Amino acid sequence: MTHSGTTTQLPPVAPEVFASAVESLTTRLRGRLDAAVEVLTASPVTVEGGTFGVRCGEDALVTLAPGPSGVVTDAEQACCTCLLAPRCLHRAAVLGACPVAVTEPARPVVIAPSVLSGLGAAAEPTGAVPSTGPDRSAGPDRIAEPSPLADPGPEPAPADAPTGPSATQIRAAAGLWTAAAAVLSAGTAGTGAVLQAELLRAAHTARLTGLHRAEGAALSVVRCLRTARDPYSPGRLTELVTALRDLLLVTHLLKAGDPEPALIGAVRRNHRPGGSLRLYGVCREPVIGADDLGGVVTHLLDDDGRWYTLRDVQPGGPARARRAGTALVAIRSFLSDHFRVSRGGLIISGASVSPEGRLLAERGVRATFAAGRPWTGAAPATVFARPLAESAAVRFPASLVADPEGTGDPGGAGDPGGSGHARPLIGCDVEITATDGEDLLVRELPRGGGAFADGRPAPGPPVRLAPAHSHPALAHTANFRQLGARPGLRIRVLGRLDPDRVTTLRALAVGPVPGTEATLRLPDDWQGRADLGYDLLLSDHFPPDIPAPSPPSPDSSGAASSGDSPLWRVRRLVELAVTGGRRIAAESTRGNDHDGHAAVLRRSGLVTGSDLITALGSVAGRRSLDVYGRHRGADPDRYATLWLATAVYLAAAETDLRHGAWPGHEQTDTSIDTDDS
Repeated sequence: MTHSGTTTQLPPVAPEVFASAVESLTTRLRGRLDAAVEVLTASPVTVEGGTFGVRCGEDALVTLAPGPSGVVTDAEQACCTCLLAPRCLHRAAVLGACPVAVTEPARPVVIAPSVLSGLGAAAEPTGAVPSTGPDRSAGPDRIAEPSPLADPGPEPAPADAPTGPSATQIRAAAGLWTAAAAVLSAGTAGTGAVLQAELLRAAHTARLTGLHRAEGAALSVVRCLRTARDPYSPGRLTELVTALRDLLLVTHLLKAGDPEPALIGAVRRNHRPGGSLRLYGVCREPVIGADDLGGVVTHLLDDDGRWYTLRDVQPGGPARARRAGTALVAIRSFLSDHFRVSRGGLIISGASVSPEGRLLAERGVRATFAAGRPWTGAAPATVFARPLAESAAVRFPASLVADPEGTGDPGGAGDPGGSGHARPLIGCDVEITATDGEDLLVRELPRGGGAFADGRPAPGPPVRLAPAHSHPALAHTANFRQLGARPGLRIRVLGRLDPDRVTTLRALAVGPVPGTEATLRLPDDWQGRADLGYDLLLSDHFPPDIPAPSPPSPDSSGAASSGDSPLWRVRRLVELAVTGGRRIAAESTRGNDHDGHAAVLRRSGLVTGSDLITALGSVAGRRSLDVYGRHRGADPDRYATLWLATAVYLAAAETDLRHGAWPGHEQTDTSIDTDDS
């Protein structure tokens, strides 16, 4: 028997189980649900024979008996001993404290009318949503085919003709839109367990109708809502804004009958590559995730330059993330540790790979340890062969519909297209010039040519290096402090581009730059790289004499900075509306400050952005009157539509800014916003 807090031990729960438990409560009990969930965070959990028990008072014991998958998938698997069970507050509160399970896509089934009887067609939002890209059909390899529809419908159309969503799917999308609009109006401060349950209920209905992408977006919103207040993860608010924007955009287009197949989504299936996989370890990345998860992701590469991940993430939070770097890793009968795998390699036969490129330890998989390669080897060397400007152009997509996950990739999330490969990491050689808070200001070293009279290479335009994590339990901050104290040092960096900060690279690992003495000197057993989250850089790892940083190149003086753009005024209102809800958004737009922000945007040529924040502020505080002069309440559809238009505009404008701000990248002719006056 073990005892622990609920956040670290309770099993995941299927969305529909929690939604049904909340739906069965009376209005009075629903009002007490949030407080009951908060109380349970300090309650002990007992585990006996796979059954979890939570004591909720002297006469109430809630037991959870998950199935073989470890997930509570049926209402009968959650029981309470009180007299009101199963329609009791204790049972609903315990289910609300459990993490949301990752559901498998449902097979298409015929939906009975009673299942959708509570779904009314939501009012069609008014107002235009800006275009999300020049051509939504671009990138056919990233677009998933729609699943078979539940209702028979008319005769199937030709394969090359878009059919659009069915009437059942349109109704399910309308229900999701209504639930998401309610969450947006309430904000993170006002979205408690009841609103989350309504969103999960709508997500389950969307799953039954085959709307896989909409269901996934709704589950992402719920997970982000539960972790948006993490002080060590400032990117959580950005993740929530992105998830809510994607959910509203997808449901808005589905409600209108848009035939784009990417809006439907597809059933993701595991891949089984033929033959054996020969993989080389590249680096380790600590992961601190939602629901107090912690662990490590080891990134690997094959001879063809395709990326894979070996993931070990479980409840335990930052403490487990710190320990997991040297924890044992098992693939069936193979047993090693993440440090050894990241410096060596693997030969896997009968491999099973998830759509996101994660290696799975399923039956029939055989793995053996193999020698690794340094970063200067054949396959790893290709990671550092492309300039940062080219990597930025490939990494930042032009269409929100074709790439629903935008540019974020927390914890090695992988390819949203489900290709069976993980997202590639970005590599470059840089010279450290200065520090800026926790960040490092560096210049990219050229690849061949471009030298001063003394023969030293002339660095390129400035780039910002930021730690991948700022949690004190990890080594990123200490390592960045050591690197920042040595301007002129040249290092090879591996990381991922920051989607929200222009010309910023989130560093995961560093190594020495070949052909120079002013670089790192790492121990032999590190295989020429240091994982910034785990390996601690010491003074012995640096050269005794480091030359002063090279003078700036002539074309680097005008590099853009994320703080130079007036778009932060648009982002401020978009994020404030998500955190504080409609009331706070309305209050923030009253006064001269808001008028000043709109005026600055207009003077900068961002006329559409100025008009959108003005309209959003006006609608946020508007309440219609009935025939007796009484307030009817706010219109959530109109408010959600205007917030969506503003969020989509912001994403498109920031993407255009990124494309033009990375040094060496040519600005395209497609302007996001011009002042026609």
